Amino acid sequence: MTEKPLKVLHYSPVWLPLTETWLYSQVRHLPASIENHIVCRSVKNLHQFEAPNIHCLKRESPAGYLLHRALFLAGFREGFGFFDKVAARIRPDLVHSHFGNNGWTVHQAVRRLGVPHVVTFYGQDVSRMPAVHPVWRERYREMFADEGTFYLCEGHAMAKALAGLGCPAERIQVQHLGVPVETIRYQPRAWTPGTPLKVLIAASFHERKGIPYALEALARLNREVPVEITVIGDAGASEESREEKRNILEVIERMDLGPVTRMLGFQPHEVFWREAYAHHIFLSPSVTGRDGDTEGGAPVAIIELAASGMPIVSTHHCDIPEIVLDGETGWLAEERDVEGLLDCLRQCLAAASEWDGILGAGRRRIETEYDAAIQGRRLAAIYRQLIGAGW
Repeated sequence: MTEKPLKVLHYSPVWLPLTETWLYSQVRHLPASIENHIVCRSVKNLHQFEAPNIHCLKRESPAGYLLHRALFLAGFREGFGFFDKVAARIRPDLVHSHFGNNGWTVHQAVRRLGVPHVVTFYGQDVSRMPAVHPVWRERYREMFADEGTFYLCEGHAMAKALAGLGCPAERIQVQHLGVPVETIRYQPRAWTPGTPLKVLIAASFHERKGIPYALEALARLNREVPVEITVIGDAGASEESREEKRNILEVIERMDLGPVTRMLGFQPHEVFWREAYAHHIFLSPSVTGRDGDTEGGAPVAIIELAASGMPIVSTHHCDIPEIVLDGETGWLAEERDVEGLLDCLRQCLAAASEWDGILGAGRRRIETEYDAAIQGRRLAAIYRQLIGAGW
């Protein structure tokens, strides 16, 4: 039986930053029975993230975009009506807002439409934002009171955090992010003792990424095993990010890692993959920031690289342990524990002759729980369930 086509309006203010490849994959892998529309205020990187039915304020109404910017900076939600105009034009069956703060921005407009509203939380929206800006706790409570809104999270740790903000547990569901496993070449890495160990670190420069701890652990490992380090990522516009870059560079200088470290800055995804296949280990030791910032779920790079056959060394942080099973598909240390990271790296190297089995188990876990096509079908089923239940 052919499923009835559904129109889903996705709200994402900017379509799409390079750091949100996973969102493109999520929308692209919804089944053909879902007619996707995207409403945004501006677009970027369209050569990588082209999609049909993009409704962009800046392209359709440059003057309206400037008005939106002024209203946004003044703290108002989208009261000038672009979202309403797009919704009236396409008449969606359901609205899916990406990031909790964006869900709050449009939830009153969705209520006026009288259709179900799905809001997916991804990380900072459930951790740092409510901690640093308490107004978001109030805004979220306002949104949580709307019984027509349903909430998705990457994993159980994030779901628990969201419930802690006052979200009704019966309206929270875990929906793993997926990666396009069928396009990720499985190439189990191999390392020969006595040869340089090539370690990849790939993340934007934020405290929650734990990069200084990674570098300190590698500096100590370098006394035992020659290491070569590649860092993909850079600071963003925020002072917090720029400060973290200073911290990273200070560790590199203090630990004399300059001669063995390449700093590549931000790179397109194809460069990320080229470097990934040229390295032995991915080191991603996330931590809880001093301001409460967390991954919320887990870095998508961990999912991608586990699927590619790369050993993962990370931390017991948020939903990372759902992806990396400690001692089975990778190695996990406690947060901010340099000695623990060093021990994980040593365990990883000691098990080099067993990597094939460990990495194979990691690939199978991603295929089962984090494949984009499977997750796309599961997300479509959630849409249909909500529409059928009259949420």
